[in-house]
Amino acid sequence: MKYDTAIIGGTGFDQIDGLKVLDRKVVRTPYGDPSGVVISGKLDKSHFVFLPRHGTTHSIPPHKVNYRANIWALKHSGVKRVIGFAAVGGISEDLIPGTIVIPDQIIDYTRDRAHTFFDGTTGNVTHIDFTEPYTASLRARVLAASDKSEVSVVSEGCYAATQGPRLETAAEIDRLERDGATIVGMTGMPEAALAREMDMDYVCIAIVVNAAAGRGTKPITMTEIRKELKRGAKEALRILVNL
Repeated sequence: MKYDTAIIGGTGFDQIDGLKVLDRKVVRTPYGDPSGVVISGKLDKSHFVFLPRHGTTHSIPPHKVNYRANIWALKHSGVKRVIGFAAVGGISEDLIPGTIVIPDQIIDYTRDRAHTFFDGTTGNVTHIDFTEPYTASLRARVLAASDKSEVSVVSEGCYAATQGPRLETAAEIDRLERDGATIVGMTGMPEAALAREMDMDYVCIAIVVNAAAGRGTKPITMTEIRKELKRGAKEALRILVNL
């Protein structure tokens, strides 16, 4: 059986609690191996495909993720829409840890990533419209599902996609804020653009796990990040079930 919706799990979503695995499929792609096997599963009454972005043991850093292989594998598994979960830092002072953001814009600061399927090898030059990087209709469905779940979310925001794997300096965060970014993460691009190139709907559910550099009063630690992820993941999964 093929399912038309996929979840790409980020940090803290390498596995989904309560997911009943129905099938595991190894997908070979022209771009190498994806981050893991493509899992078909069921959570409550929801059926979907799941792929852990960083691998099942969280061993793939953000700049080493094979984004093209991941998106290609999902497309050729019958997926039409992708929900990308992401752990992010809050740049805007009101985006405190635990906040869930459904961004509507993104700025790409990454480098040296294979960021397109249209790289000239097929002989075709194609320019996608990326004015709205996240699919408006799917964003609306996510927001409606959050209301139904009684989960409070911030309905818009600008995701700054940085290279990683190190966190940013305070000066870099100041720059991102001047550019208009409200949250910062390391995996938003080229994932969103590749999904658009494959004509797949795409939306991001971002969980703020720390105040961005220079914005908080305490050092950023993985212990605190994991704690916020655990809390935010429960609410994010409630949205998923209602979606």
